[in-house]
Amino acid sequence: MYHTWMRYFTPSPVHHRLGLVCLGVGLQHGTLPTVGPRTLDHHVAVVVSAGSGWYRGADGRRTTVTAPALLWLTPGTPHHYGADPDTGWDEAFVDFSGPATATYTELGYIEPDRPVVPLSDAAPARAAISRIARAARPGNPLLEVETGAAVHELLVALRRARADTNADGDPVLAALARDAFQPLSVAEHAARHGMTAAELRSAVRRAAGCSPKDYLLTVRLGRAKELLAATELPVAAVARRVGYDDPAYFSRLFTRRVGTAPIRFREQQGRSVHGGWSNVVPDPEHPPTILPRSV
Repeated sequence: MYHTWMRYFTPSPVHHRLGLVCLGVGLQHGTLPTVGPRTLDHHVAVVVSAGSGWYRGADGRRTTVTAPALLWLTPGTPHHYGADPDTGWDEAFVDFSGPATATYTELGYIEPDRPVVPLSDAAPARAAISRIARAARPGNPLLEVETGAAVHELLVALRRARADTNADGDPVLAALARDAFQPLSVAEHAARHGMTAAELRSAVRRAAGCSPKDYLLTVRLGRAKELLAATELPVAAVARRVGYDDPAYFSRLFTRRVGTAPIRFREQQGRSVHGGWSNVVPDPEHPPTILPRSV
């Protein structure tokens, strides 16, 4: 016995221009029928939160699937899978498409070469899928935008829930961020971790979806923006604080990457705060209470 609930959507061309659209959602459990063999022209994320089964890809190899796990079904890839006929499984799936899928693949959030991904926890992904299911109510005027936004959220939740991801953050990225403002080459950063430059590039690409150089630049420019917005330090001093001895080079780099010059950024975003900004992140669900001013 099994239970199946599913809905399918047809977003308009305007919605496709948002970059990511949801094409369908489903919640199923029990001894479900086998799927395939088949080939799709869009992406599907199948989240298995309980039970077990199997998956067979284009190479014909059969892989055991044990919850919690993710099945990536990618366009043009033949696949065949099913729940254990004795115990079944509990699954939720989302069909999606759009030009943003190419970027998510480049960043490592979608893994066409890794169709079966063990998860540490399926709950956050199931929560995102539940939001899509709730948005599928009849007559919802925000359906396409609401479900598309939830697919972005789902991809982030799945990336964070991979069993090979440290829930407290990647230690290599943390160390790079800590040392980002020092005048070190990528090879010198790698040596600090007992790695070759190639091994560091692979580790950062796997964790952050970019090269070590790009990751370091992102950290440096993020700090530069904070200093420009929150202090009155000259641009040359800001450049030195984030690791650039040549302020002219820093200004060119900042302008090329940010799209505006450091001085212009300060004019737009400057909010001088005595002592700098707080490093404590507020809780958006429990903001501090502002007492009414006494008369």
